[in-house]
Amino acid sequence: MSIVKINALTVPADQREVLEQRFAARKGFVESADGFEWFELLRPLEGSDRYLVYTRWRDEESFQAWMNGPMKEAHQRAKGDDEGMEGDTAGEAARSAERPGPAATGSETWSFEVVQQAPPKK
Repeated sequence: MSIVKINALTVPADQREVLEQRFAARKGFVESADGFEWFELLRPLEGSDRYLVYTRWRDEESFQAWMNGPMKEAHQRAKGDDEGMEGDTAGEAARSAERPGPAATGSETWSFEVVQQAPPKK
């Protein structure tokens, strides 16, 4: 059966809209990954500052392939890790000034194996 990965993101109240806009801008990014089954961004309603990013995958190998391929590349681009720029502190400082910082102040990933499921009755 499938596996579920939940990324619990600690997001200050003043960054909630930023986080949601960033996820909306990446709509379609994960959906094309081999083995991807489901995605949900869950907003806390009360008593918590943690958003949950829920993804479901065919198997661990599919998730790892996505994490080590498209996801890793996207994070490197977001951080400005351009090849040939090592040691370019002035260039890095300029890129840092242009890049927005992270919306989340913390992150924790939880992994689960689906052992039972129930689709809705029709």
